[in-house]
Amino acid sequence: MKADNLMYDVAIVGLGPAGSTLARLLDSSLKVAAIDRKRLDGASGGFQKPCGGLLAPNAQKALVESGLNLPSSLLVDPQIFAVKTMDLVSGQIRYYQRYYLNIDRHRFDLWLASLIKPGVKIFDQAECRTIVPNRNAGGYDLTFVKGGRLWTITARQVIGADGSSSLVRRAFCPTPIRRYLCLQETFPGHLREPYGCFFDPRITDCYGWINNKEGQLILGAALPLEKQSAEKPRERFEAVKEALRPFGYRFYGAPLGATEAALVSRPASWRQIALGVEGGIFLVGEAAGLVSPSSLEGISYALASASLLSRILNRDPAKPQKLYRRAIRPLRWRILMRLLKSPFMFQPSLRRLVMLSGWLSLSDVSLSGLD
Repeated sequence: MKADNLMYDVAIVGLGPAGSTLARLLDSSLKVAAIDRKRLDGASGGFQKPCGGLLAPNAQKALVESGLNLPSSLLVDPQIFAVKTMDLVSGQIRYYQRYYLNIDRHRFDLWLASLIKPGVKIFDQAECRTIVPNRNAGGYDLTFVKGGRLWTITARQVIGADGSSSLVRRAFCPTPIRRYLCLQETFPGHLREPYGCFFDPRITDCYGWINNKEGQLILGAALPLEKQSAEKPRERFEAVKEALRPFGYRFYGAPLGATEAALVSRPASWRQIALGVEGGIFLVGEAAGLVSPSSLEGISYALASASLLSRILNRDPAKPQKLYRRAIRPLRWRILMRLLKSPFMFQPSLRRLVMLSGWLSLSDVSLSGLD
């Protein structure tokens, strides 16, 4: 059934950091609708994206450039000033100074959504199913499920801010992109050590992480989804726990809650970045493939791409897609720099040389074990 009889100027699919930022920055003269799977009233239930929950310096800078100050209620203990880097095959360990903010990712997403202007029509706890051109109306019909019923809205322009599994990208810009399944579990216990980052090419060509949050221990890993892989992601994740045992990590008993899972993108080249197509389709953030290929950090790219697109749509120019592609060039260059950095992190022999050299690492660090 029709959700309303309005023709929206802009429909945003997904209210993560990119979608919420875009919805907040679009001019109030535009009729804007947003569809999101989360429950935005803060109550339990609804979709929550599993995430290590670290706000990198580039993401912090993007918040500042947006004129936002991070509320202390989003921070969780402990704060992070160093990363313990482990090569699980060679046994090498190095500590590197980093300045991350340890946050509750779900609360962060809800906070960004709370800043959206009241004039935006939000359909939360809803899942978009189809987006098809409506030639009579000169736009697109978006069909979504909410409350067990099928609804439809019509919009002149559609923005895909729906992450790695983007429906908008699949429907209009099916450019292949390298993807991983991130699995994450939470255990009782607390580490005296800083945030941990580990590499093991026997398990993944990406990386895994160990983090503390409010007296709980979080273990996660980004696992490849190649069809030729003989092992399932769940089996690889169990192998992670065994590989960490020689390094003093013990994950006792069952995890607290179910295993969390989410798809993440990791561009392998510029060609895997897709920004949309002429005719009113745009992609922002991870849906566009704007993610660091070295760290999988995507929040800074989400905030930046949404901000750039908002400035263009607020002007309503004749060729918005062309202007958007031009505006995104600095982000493409950032990704290129991360692509050049990636072999020194993920290629085993190069990584071991870097770690053996001790370049940029901290010295005399001797923390180990669980409290």
